[in-house]
Amino acid sequence: MVRPKPALRTTASITTAAVLLAGAALGAAPAATAAPAAAAAASTTAGDLTFHDIPGSGGITLKGNVLTPAGAAAGAKHPLIVFPTSWAMPQIEYLAQAQKLADSGYVVVSYTSRGFWLSGGEIEVAGPPDIADASAVIDWALEHTSADPDRIGMGGVSYGAGISLLAAGHDPRVKAVAALSGWADLIDSIYSGRTQHLQAAALLGGAGLVTGRPSDELTQTLKDFLGSKLEKEPEMIAWGKKRSPATYLDAINANGAAVMMGNAWGDTIFPPNQYASFYDKLTGPKRLEFRPGDHATAELTGLFGLPNDTWTNTRRWFDRYLKGERNGIDTEQPVQLKSRTDKGYEGYPDWKSVGAAQNRIPLDGTKKVWANVDSGANGGITLLSNALDQFLKLPPMVSVPLLPRTFASVWQSERYGTEQRVRGTSRLHTTVTSTKPSGTFVAYLYDVGPLGVGKLVSNAPYTFHGQTPGRPFPVDLELYSTAYDVPAGHRLALVIDTVDPLYIEHNPTGAQLTFSSPGTDPSHLSVPLREK
Repeated sequence: MVRPKPALRTTASITTAAVLLAGAALGAAPAATAAPAAAAAASTTAGDLTFHDIPGSGGITLKGNVLTPAGAAAGAKHPLIVFPTSWAMPQIEYLAQAQKLADSGYVVVSYTSRGFWLSGGEIEVAGPPDIADASAVIDWALEHTSADPDRIGMGGVSYGAGISLLAAGHDPRVKAVAALSGWADLIDSIYSGRTQHLQAAALLGGAGLVTGRPSDELTQTLKDFLGSKLEKEPEMIAWGKKRSPATYLDAINANGAAVMMGNAWGDTIFPPNQYASFYDKLTGPKRLEFRPGDHATAELTGLFGLPNDTWTNTRRWFDRYLKGERNGIDTEQPVQLKSRTDKGYEGYPDWKSVGAAQNRIPLDGTKKVWANVDSGANGGITLLSNALDQFLKLPPMVSVPLLPRTFASVWQSERYGTEQRVRGTSRLHTTVTSTKPSGTFVAYLYDVGPLGVGKLVSNAPYTFHGQTPGRPFPVDLELYSTAYDVPAGHRLALVIDTVDPLYIEHNPTGAQLTFSSPGTDPSHLSVPLREK
């Protein structure tokens, strides 16, 4: 990743500095404290809730809590669920859901992931020590609680989801997993299109600095990543693969855990495409759920104990595969989607059946844009914009007619006579010519109403290096998967520009990009639609 000139980082650089400086301003990370030996047993009790120091891997102590079924008969065994906490969250994160599970007969152990708050060690970003911690917590639970060794599940939100999936590939005792708002491929999550997802990486880095103790490896990797050090790219990709459940797919399949995965269409930290790709390759019992929202917003209300579809299905999943209850979740269509513009759910037999019909929009003509200037089209703000879309139906918007064509290329479909139900992954194919060897562009798909106001349907970045200036080259880019209903009378618009605050751009000063459609290889956007 060639280091961009400081003047070219625009809004992206300001965002990075603000997040990281905010982390430093809020104070140093909390130091891990060694609890007295007497605290190794239950230190606080509230009904059936107890707090514990749990031995982790490598001799560290993990801060955890246990909820057990009330009034359980002596000697009775209960299914076990282990919840590693989300990034930067303390051990009380899952108490509301853990209580519901304990009330229905589970032993539930939650623990603060290593390196955060009062747990020992350093932040390893779901590295081998974190995977070993998960097994160590299971060992401890089997020794100190009424957990049944043959009925063990793991789950969690975000970081807890990733660790749970990784554990399913390393510990065959894990029989069921609920991975909510997590990742399967870390590289494809924050480096898709060979483009650094700036706000996502900076947010995670800043939160880790405030609430934990980043390892030297994490600190250096984040520095290299945000610093665009192309010479370190192979090392960073290897670092990410080691922390990606997709790397251990064969082991996960061999161990046979029942895997439920849930995510939001607008997740700006772990976009949905990588989850869908991983789901396709699982061979055991599996379920995939996508809903409106941003990172972890689909699960948020459930963490406060409020009614929540995601958590309801999580409990049903564990009941089916840890208790053996015939509650019907395994007979439902395994892929469940909720459109961003509709309240109902749609079921599909598999991911490839989503968006089985295709609307091919030709991208005719030749269009040129100057780089380094934000046209006004952008993907919004991490966590905020897609949450507004989820709760208020207010996605990022732009006036398509007013977009400056000097800095943005625009193509539009004809007005649709009927509603177009976009489902799945839109794919862009085009030919690019650059005046410089490196560059970045971002593609946006908008739903454009009669007044020209475009509501963002999807987007994705693309970065290239080592191209010969003036020589055309083909580009294939997957936009982020989504489910969106375009009203009759509206049209779809594809907009391409070169700057977006969500991403680090690599356009040298004075760069110009040309998008063309050769007769032998015409450019087009393929939009997946739900069959009537």
